Amino acid sequence: MGQVNKETIEKILDATDIVELIGSYIPLKKAGTGYKACCPFHHEKTPSFNVSPHKQFYHCFGCGASGDAITFVKEYEGLLFMDSVKKLASRAGVYVEEEVADAQTQIARRSKGKLLDLHREASAKLHEFLLNSDQCQHARDYLKNRGFDREMVQRWELGWMPENPSLFLDWVKNRKYTGKELIAAGLAALRDEQRPSAGLYVRFRDRLMFPIRNEVGDVIAFSGRQLKNDPKTGKYINSPETEIFKKSQTLFGLDRAKKSILREKTVIICEGQIDAISCHERGVTHAIAPLGTAFTSQHARILKRYAKMAVLCFDGDAAGIKACERAFRELSPEGFSVKVIELPEGEDPDTYLKNQGVEKFKDQVLSARNFFDYFIDAARKDNRLRTAEGRAEMARTCSELLGLMSDHEARDQQINSVASSLGLASSSVREGVARILKKIKLQNSKRVSGESDTEKKTTEPMPIHGTVAYLCHLALSSAPAQHFLNEQFETLREAKAFLQGMDLLEKILSASPDTSSSTAVNAFILGLRLSEQLALNQTMGEMPNHLDQGLQSAEQALSMLSSIVLQKRDIAVKAALKESNLTPERMRELLEETKEIASLLRWTGRSTFDDELAPETKKAEKKFFRYKKHEP
Repeated sequence: MGQVNKETIEKILDATDIVELIGSYIPLKKAGTGYKACCPFHHEKTPSFNVSPHKQFYHCFGCGASGDAITFVKEYEGLLFMDSVKKLASRAGVYVEEEVADAQTQIARRSKGKLLDLHREASAKLHEFLLNSDQCQHARDYLKNRGFDREMVQRWELGWMPENPSLFLDWVKNRKYTGKELIAAGLAALRDEQRPSAGLYVRFRDRLMFPIRNEVGDVIAFSGRQLKNDPKTGKYINSPETEIFKKSQTLFGLDRAKKSILREKTVIICEGQIDAISCHERGVTHAIAPLGTAFTSQHARILKRYAKMAVLCFDGDAAGIKACERAFRELSPEGFSVKVIELPEGEDPDTYLKNQGVEKFKDQVLSARNFFDYFIDAARKDNRLRTAEGRAEMARTCSELLGLMSDHEARDQQINSVASSLGLASSSVREGVARILKKIKLQNSKRVSGESDTEKKTTEPMPIHGTVAYLCHLALSSAPAQHFLNEQFETLREAKAFLQGMDLLEKILSASPDTSSSTAVNAFILGLRLSEQLALNQTMGEMPNHLDQGLQSAEQALSMLSSIVLQKRDIAVKAALKESNLTPERMRELLEETKEIASLLRWTGRSTFDDELAPETKKAEKKFFRYKKHEP
């Protein structure tokens, strides 16, 4: 954690009802003492996502996702930990005072903070230029012709970058920003990379400036629209990628649209910023747009947190059809149902809304066509299905696209529809899809087998023995059990040599969080390393909500742990006795230890073991832990 103190985390969690919070994102249904839903983190038909009011905790038995309120917001909205904390703090009315981090973290935070400050202030200055400068009347005229009044310009903080760069650079100098910072922000670049002394040039000149914001509304980049026709430059120029801006992970308007997308469970994807703005200004507030680049898998994963259906609203020309296909290839593997709006030729969302009105546009959204119906019909209109070869080519393409669908039931239904549209037997299309699926599976297996540990981007839960996991759970959920375990120093210390996860149990006992407070427990877990958090979240999620006999359970579990340790000691000693060149003294020590272990095992009512636990031990573990798998 290291950025906000434990007391603040506890205040935030204490002021947040996880049922109310998660219920504001996804529909929850009462189930016994808790609530259930289809998991928002993976595609499923039967609900396996559980929310516990008692623990203030969620757990999915399907994909293993689990955690508290802060973790849910972090994962669902794809935010950084501190952004999640601040969002919930604002919601709960809790003031967040950040602690001093280590030097390297402070430098990184200051760098990012400086870039955000520069973008925020630059956006305000460019907006001021647009509203007041005598030199940009042509920009205001352009906006007026496009239907933008002054209030719209202010709502979206549109700006203008002067043609004379000194106007902007003078402002930069007055604000005491450096050339290095201007380059880092992507607003300027070196005239000559080999000769820094040649000076800077401003990247945008005489352009209408659209601020690009991240999901929480910070300005992180700009998109500049050409105002005078110049074939040497593009109509739109976006900021280059920076420390705070990644094109493949940013969607224009998402900061404003995400609440509506959550409510509608649908996202409208337009081609350009003006189209998205026009939708919002007329009440269609679940519209967004990529930033002049192809729709990416990262875009799809971001939108997956908010919606289950994507409605594409691109141009109807060949480029628009290709863009729809590319978007489908990224959206479908993430479980999206994809539809397409067909606007009249020559129209885009902006012009259609102006000419036909919002109600007709909403009708277009409601009547959007299934992607494959649209895709095949576009090929038919283009005369690409007149020949057997053309139909075979379309069948191959559709089979490939069908193979990308993660919703198997929807894919099965779609196969019959595609076959009917192409005049083919469904078995023929089904065989083509099967070949594609086999190819995808082979590619995935090759990618996984060739992936090194250093290439893995996700953190794995730390290994933890089932018995130790159960004791961790008891120490976090029962005060008598926690107190009892704190007194078992010798037993627990001996177990460290044989069972994984004992260090984590020691951390819990050392901190001794208040077991009667889910807030204290969840705040403690958030302070651990990520691998430890994941291990405990899984353990807490799979254990029962109530432990009526915490002390008795702890005593029995500790007895079992002692037995397991004795068994492992017995195996280790017997293996050591087989070693060659043992000194008489070492031999005597091992024999004495063998006698001691045999005596202790008899006292516990157990015999010696070779390499696995006795059946009665396994039965007891299942009874206590409800685990399907355990390390022996």
